Amino acid sequence: MSKSKEEYIRRDGRKVDELRPYSIRTGIFKNADGSAEIRLGGNWIVAAVYGPKEHFPKFQISQDEAILNCRYHMAPYSTSERKSPKPSRREIELSKVIKSALEKAVLLEAFPEMSIDVYIEVLQAEGSTRVASITAASVALADAGIPMRDMVVGCSAGKVDGHIILDVGEYEDKEGEADLPIAIMPNLKKIVLLQMDGKLTHSEFREAFELALKGAMQLYEAQVNALVSKVKEMGEIEEAEE
Repeated sequence: MSKSKEEYIRRDGRKVDELRPYSIRTGIFKNADGSAEIRLGGNWIVAAVYGPKEHFPKFQISQDEAILNCRYHMAPYSTSERKSPKPSRREIELSKVIKSALEKAVLLEAFPEMSIDVYIEVLQAEGSTRVASITAASVALADAGIPMRDMVVGCSAGKVDGHIILDVGEYEDKEGEADLPIAIMPNLKKIVLLQMDGKLTHSEFREAFELALKGAMQLYEAQVNALVSKVKEMGEIEEAEE
């Protein structure tokens, strides 16, 4: 007999609507213009931003807006089996997916003929790395002082053992029936990423989407707290120097 939504406990001990333990920090790399780290369950991901800066090569320059470059990379030791250090097709695809999500928020038109580079390094992977990477990269962009229409925050939902779940972990991604990663601009109430792998009914899709939105708003609060903490820290340093 299958368990009800209230009774069902996932393999890692979570209820269907629980996020994994998470934390977000900013300003972690002194040599980057902006940086951030996210830990979400076993995920450990860092993001660094450089720019705006003069773009090379010159023939690629856009006179209307800056070019946003994004690289998503998984370290060879980030997964249970050693990964080749060379960029995989999946990493190239996710770099484009993340870039597309962030481009909708960054005010690229403020920096014509320039470029902004976003580097994302997955030090340890445990499922839902694309949405965690977007969440970290957005904080890094804000830390760099890049003007944005809104923050971008991502979260995932899925289906496992017939239950709709929040924040898909590694084993759930491999063994589950569906995966729904989303990213939003929370204040503007706009979706910047919506993908699905697997099958969901219309009612299941709605339930999963609402659950992912709930998780995204929790992570958005952590984004804001990380940036506020950085500002307070800078203020304390200035006071101490005076």
